[in-house]
Amino acid sequence: MQKNNGLDKNQLISFVIFSAILMAFMFYFQNKQSDEKQVADAKAKTEQKVASKTIANNINATVNAAAIKNVTVKNKELTLEFASLGGQLSSVEINQYKAYNAKTDKHDLPLYLIEKNNSSYGFQFKDKTGKTFNTKDLVFVPSVKDNTVTMTAQVSGATIQYVYQLLDNYTLDFNVKTQGLSSIVTDEKADFHWNYTVRGMEKGRSQEQTHSEFNYAFDNYGSTDYDTNGFEEPEETLNWLAVKQQFFTSIIESTNGFTQTKGTQETIEKGEFLKKFNFDGQVKLAGNELNQNFKWYFLPLDLPLLKTFEGKEFDSILPLGWSFIGTLNRIFFVPVYNWLSDWGIAAGWVIFLMTIATKLILSPVMFKQHKLSAMMKVVKPEIEEVTEKFKGQENAMKRQQATMEIYRKAGINQMAGCLPALVQIPIFYALFRFFPNMIDLRGKGFWFANDLTAYDDLIKLPFHIPLIGEHISIFAVACTIVVLIYTIMTSGQMQQPQQEGMPDMRIIMYIFPITFFFFLNTSSSGLSWYYFVSNALNILIILAIKYWILDEKKIHAQIQQNKSKAPKPEGKFQKRMREMMEKAQEQQKMQEEQRKKMNKK
Repeated sequence: MQKNNGLDKNQLISFVIFSAILMAFMFYFQNKQSDEKQVADAKAKTEQKVASKTIANNINATVNAAAIKNVTVKNKELTLEFASLGGQLSSVEINQYKAYNAKTDKHDLPLYLIEKNNSSYGFQFKDKTGKTFNTKDLVFVPSVKDNTVTMTAQVSGATIQYVYQLLDNYTLDFNVKTQGLSSIVTDEKADFHWNYTVRGMEKGRSQEQTHSEFNYAFDNYGSTDYDTNGFEEPEETLNWLAVKQQFFTSIIESTNGFTQTKGTQETIEKGEFLKKFNFDGQVKLAGNELNQNFKWYFLPLDLPLLKTFEGKEFDSILPLGWSFIGTLNRIFFVPVYNWLSDWGIAAGWVIFLMTIATKLILSPVMFKQHKLSAMMKVVKPEIEEVTEKFKGQENAMKRQQATMEIYRKAGINQMAGCLPALVQIPIFYALFRFFPNMIDLRGKGFWFANDLTAYDDLIKLPFHIPLIGEHISIFAVACTIVVLIYTIMTSGQMQQPQQEGMPDMRIIMYIFPITFFFFLNTSSSGLSWYYFVSNALNILIILAIKYWILDEKKIHAQIQQNKSKAPKPEGKFQKRMREMMEKAQEQQKMQEEQRKKMNKK
């Protein structure tokens, strides 16, 4: 039997190599387990951080991320979705309307006022330690019964409950109840915060941005106001606050009102969203508990609908113009449009008929204007003689007095020419407000335009031109042409400047239609169509008056007869103008004499 003397050299080398490999494997797996543990720990910490952020200040919350879920209720007008995170609205769809789709150039997309986290609201409280917590960060437990959603959250033994009830007429009742809140808060008020980023839903970004603004009511619904930049009302109690877009609005109403209110706005240059709105206000606590009723309204800006909310003054949200302008729209243009539309007439032809109706109402005033224009043409040679006789700056007053004397003897009242312009200014502004805000025109096409509340862009440009954009509106071009023709026809009677250095007003009047094009190119095509028809009718009226109604020979004979008569006594206005000119002439003489004396010295 052979005696074992231990490991030989080969065995020893094998053992060392095997041991090294074994130790390497052990070291590798030990490090791997350590790395996996670190990754697992980091993942756990991240999940814990996310969970803590999700439930934020919900001190006694026992729910986790799996408890966050959404519930939905709907009726024929609204489809609403509520998120358990914050217990707030996460989606608001107006069922009977569609949003604009740039790909199809039609209104065929679902219309969401709230979606994709573009709205967030909640109440912020201060606890006894001085820290604040916001209901936006709490996880609520939802329950649904019929069209009522109840959201319940627990905070340090206190219960906060939101009870939402979907009603008819685009209304959502929002009742806030708390129990045990008095044990953790000391402040007698809660801060209400609403952050809302509105998305584009119409054609024409700049126009829709312009019409997106704050509206609010105060003084127990007795007064309303709007703001396009931001506002601060430390003294007033707001009854409701609205974020208005071009055709739709979201409103929050408080039964007891909001105090210490502040609103800010920020325009967004690109993308699907237009503006950021931030609203802050305070609501009072009763016994350190919040038990108040609020209401949400998600409304199309339809005037008859807005008027059904009696005492709320929601119709003031529709920007039809202030004072007389708004009254003109409410008592004339809106009823006339609705009446004609009820006959089943296409929207473009309704505008055509509205234009004719407006012209008929203004026809007496326009007849006087065109008669005055014809009389001015008859006396034009005499005016030119006066201009030639009293040349130079030093004779400016004499020239003006002689001109007024010719008008007075001829029986021409220059102020009568201002009346048609003064009458048409409020009509222009009323229609400027009417067409882009009339929801019945929204999506209604006519000829080149797919939507009469937006521009037509049949001619698309491959590049962007400043002041024009990337399209040319055919309605805007047509309107510019007829306005230019009308201007040429009426400016022929315009008097040349009587003082040296004064600009020729006719040139300015020719420039105006061209500059007006840049405005119309991005405005409502319904507005361009109205002014095209209006000015085309003006041209026809001028031709009819010139060739069939007014006889220039008779007018000339009448003027000559007026000259032969004893001049009429000066009116108060004429006397005042004459006295002013005489004083101005005396001052001019004194200045000339002083200048001569200074030159001699």
